[in-house]
Amino acid sequence: MSGFLDRMAAASHARLRQARAREPLTVLRARALATPQPLPLRLHGRFDLIAEFKRRSPSLGRLGDDDLERRVTAYAEGGAAAVSVLTEPSQFHGSLEHLKTAAATLAPMHVPAMRKDFLVDPYQLYEARAAGAGGVLLIIRMLSDASLREMLDCARKLGLFALLEAFDTNDISRATAEVAVGVPERSIKFLRSEGTPPPDPGRGALAILFGVNCRDLQTLEVMPRRFIEMAKALPPGMPRVAESGITTPAACGEVARIGYRLALVGSVLMTAPDPAGVIRTMIATGRTAT
Repeated sequence: MSGFLDRMAAASHARLRQARAREPLTVLRARALATPQPLPLRLHGRFDLIAEFKRRSPSLGRLGDDDLERRVTAYAEGGAAAVSVLTEPSQFHGSLEHLKTAAATLAPMHVPAMRKDFLVDPYQLYEARAAGAGGVLLIIRMLSDASLREMLDCARKLGLFALLEAFDTNDISRATAEVAVGVPERSIKFLRSEGTPPPDPGRGALAILFGVNCRDLQTLEVMPRRFIEMAKALPPGMPRVAESGITTPAACGEVARIGYRLALVGSVLMTAPDPAGVIRTMIATGRTAT
């Protein structure tokens, strides 16, 4: 792992130990399973967008202590398929309370919230479910094969969709091998038309997306060519997500043309006076390009 991921993993393990001391897994599990079933992820067209709420970025610094409810509502009104919520506190100024508030705000609009963090243990997936999340982001490089398998199994049991984040082709190969163990029972497609209710994935199904992060975690530099270079390595039949560096509608069009089904967009939406309008334009540009 990079130095940045090493630091984030250590901090995540420290938070995990503190959380376990406050609430044993048995208690957390019961609380998580007592919540309503997570909202499913619905994709509405040939290109969709996951909008992100984060109050700080390591590369850009503070993005503002914005009104979370107002902004995530604007994201949903703009047509976001899901809202990613940073819960990491030290570098992104996030918290599980942000996730809980976002999930409650989005629920009436049928838009799932996704926990984005440096997750290292199934306990943290139970935390996500207890906070009302519909999905989680898993960074492949931070997890051993056994840990990745355990996390996928836990997400399946909790009814959470999983966005698997890769930085290179080795990440993709490892994750593809783990996912293939359970296909088709453990994966479903999200190719649904607007207004069509999602099929019941059935017991044991897991909704999976594959994401490519084009940010170098050593330098924090964005390298858009990574989207092109890694596209051929991504497994067919699962939605592809372009992550980091997507700041304009034109960029959405570019990744859509090379086969990405979604873009995860964060900082530009956090600073936009009209995030709903930006989202609508980005989605329209992506769909026109496909």
